[in-house]
Amino acid sequence: MQTVRHNYTTMPEPQTCTGSIDPRELRFSRAMVFAIEEINNSTELLPGIKLGYQIHDSCASAPLAMHVTFQLSNGLDPVFNTREECSQSGMVMAIVGESGSTQSISMSRIIGAFNIPQVSHFSTCACLSDKQKYPSFFRTIPSDQFQSDALAKLVKHFGWTWIGAVWSDSDYGNNGMASFLDAAQKEGICVEYSESFYRTHPRSRIQKVADVIRRSTAMVVLAFLASTEMRLLLEELLREPSPPRQWISSESWITNPDLLRFSICAGAIGFGIQKSVIPGLREFLLDLSPSKVAVSPVLTEFWEDAFHCRLGKSAAKDERVCDGTEDIQTLTSQYTDTSQLRITNMVYKAVYAIAHAIHNEVCQDTRSKTHCDKFTRIESKQVLNQLKKVNFSQNGYDVSFDVNGDPVARYELLNWQISESGSIEIVTVGHYDASLPEGQEFRINRNLTWVNGDKHVPVSVCSDSCLPGTRKMLQKGKPICCYDCIPCPEGEISNATDSTDCFPCPKEFWPNTEGDTCLPKPVEFLSFDEVLGIILAAFSVGGACLALVIAAVFLHHRTSPIVRANNSELSFLLLFSLTLCFLCSLTFIGAPSHWSCMLRHTAFGITFVLCISCVLGKTILVLMAFRATLPGSNVMKWFGPLQQRMTVVFFTFIQVLICTIWLLLHPPFPMENLTTFKERIILECALGSAIGFWAVLGYIGLLAVFCLVLAVLARKLPDNFNEAKLITFSMLIFCAVWITFIPAYVSSPGKFTVAVEIFAILASSFGLILCIFAPKCYIILFKPEKNTKKHLMNKK
Repeated sequence: MQTVRHNYTTMPEPQTCTGSIDPRELRFSRAMVFAIEEINNSTELLPGIKLGYQIHDSCASAPLAMHVTFQLSNGLDPVFNTREECSQSGMVMAIVGESGSTQSISMSRIIGAFNIPQVSHFSTCACLSDKQKYPSFFRTIPSDQFQSDALAKLVKHFGWTWIGAVWSDSDYGNNGMASFLDAAQKEGICVEYSESFYRTHPRSRIQKVADVIRRSTAMVVLAFLASTEMRLLLEELLREPSPPRQWISSESWITNPDLLRFSICAGAIGFGIQKSVIPGLREFLLDLSPSKVAVSPVLTEFWEDAFHCRLGKSAAKDERVCDGTEDIQTLTSQYTDTSQLRITNMVYKAVYAIAHAIHNEVCQDTRSKTHCDKFTRIESKQVLNQLKKVNFSQNGYDVSFDVNGDPVARYELLNWQISESGSIEIVTVGHYDASLPEGQEFRINRNLTWVNGDKHVPVSVCSDSCLPGTRKMLQKGKPICCYDCIPCPEGEISNATDSTDCFPCPKEFWPNTEGDTCLPKPVEFLSFDEVLGIILAAFSVGGACLALVIAAVFLHHRTSPIVRANNSELSFLLLFSLTLCFLCSLTFIGAPSHWSCMLRHTAFGITFVLCISCVLGKTILVLMAFRATLPGSNVMKWFGPLQQRMTVVFFTFIQVLICTIWLLLHPPFPMENLTTFKERIILECALGSAIGFWAVLGYIGLLAVFCLVLAVLARKLPDNFNEAKLITFSMLIFCAVWITFIPAYVSSPGKFTVAVEIFAILASSFGLILCIFAPKCYIILFKPEKNTKKHLMNKK
């Protein structure tokens, strides 16, 4: 288009088109003529009624489109056919067009006020679906809103989360890219850069866009460009070497054959209008001869450009005159190429949609035939209302409009593949149907070829995926697609790729080393199968056997002076209690149960009190016996055998009472300890009542201290007469063990708490049995000469 500068003193000249005719757009206009002639010759659609038409070239210019729109709205065309066969001369019922969204927006704003319907074949801007602004606009091509959603799903399908974007600085590009960015954000796709330009911008602007693409790290580039802008960008990228890029196309240029010459776009993918077949169209397009062309200025210009000659006799010196040998059958041009009829079919459907709307208004269908009144005067508003209701099928293609004037969105997924001959060809590899349920709209049914002919899907991400066991941590100041992968904290896992957060395992589970799954925590308790348990059990059984052996020795020598001198009854009772002390440690080994938990603590408490009571009885007996040797003393009558037995029973009964109250109120119970160790479960016996436990232990300690005090008081008695020193040593060991036990018990983790308790039981038991009975057994077995009453009564 050429514009003239105005001096504002004279009427400006009208804007004129410059350059050559676009063969593709010419094919669109000829397809409209073909459809109208088909309808005029039809006996089913508008029989007896002929449709007329006018064709105007807007040169892809909004001002020219507006000028033509005003002309059509006012009926001011001076060359309109006014012959008798035209029933309504000059009355425009509908307009087919425009190709560009910007031009359609300008036109629709004008004719909307006149209720003149406009059906576009190539204006895809989502903004045109706004019926408040464009009430008379319809289109046979889907809205860019559907295409943007489909493109976002396509990018997400191939795992591309880091892309670049360029678009036409026009209504088509601006609105289309805005829709795509919204859809991409919902899909978690990040855009590294977004650049726009228009065909009329200076070359420096296009250079800037090309430089941004060259420097970017995104492998994938979405180009929401019109064909002209895409050609300008590709030409600029070819001026300097550019890294390979995977192109994603909008429908405007993915099916344009003129761009197939750019090898840097090999592997491009995008959605295009479904390829179609229009019977008879090719023959109609090729049915041109110099005589037919000469009557049309548009066809004349096309003919002269195509064959580089001049029709008529006026030719310049460097031009030749068309001599009639030109054959359009041999011409290779977008006009004659009907192998990719996509947008052309949209023109075809637009004409038929208008025809059906007029048919529904002026014709009556009966069973036998259709009757149409060609003299019925209708208004464009009536055609507008009927267009909203049309629903028909033409050549197998359904035509209808929703409340926004949009058709059902159906696309083909197209891929630019290198053929065996080395040329790039457009191959259909999948489909997209917006009418299908969510999640089923998109399908691929053929292998794709990617950039540089690669068969593997290119990678375009800002950061590599985070493996299970890690989580994403966003990089400061960068989009959400740029992140670092950090391991999950202790006790937490992530079991999916690209997890944004880790979650804790259930309390009975713990993460594996990879941190991607929760495994049951190992259960730990002191068992008979492990070395520590076996050793402690062996010492326990060994101690019990030792007590029984000593009891057997004492029983065999029960009449000997040394056995009789130390109160054999208390000695046997002490050995019996020590046997129980050794054996009660076995209840601490193995998996805790309800009964074992109650048994282990109460058996331990009662048997130890019985043991200490016997030792206490022996200590008191020694003191009484020494006092009885003093002249005039009769204390032994107050601590005879009955009193000795009652002393043991009394002290033991108190412990039994404490244990009974403990068991009745808050008995020990088995529990899973999940707090001491995070990675394993400790099976242990809970005390139930800490007061009960420490009361049992405190009572044992109280008796032990009392016994120790008495033993210390009797330690200076003649050695041969008493065993006070032996009792003193045994009680010192006993008290030392249990004093050490308290901090060790509190600080020992897990099963070692039980091991410490068993060790304390065994150590104190061995201390008692060895200190009290070992010397006597030594005399009985190895020094029988000392086992006499005389020796025992001999004082040093």
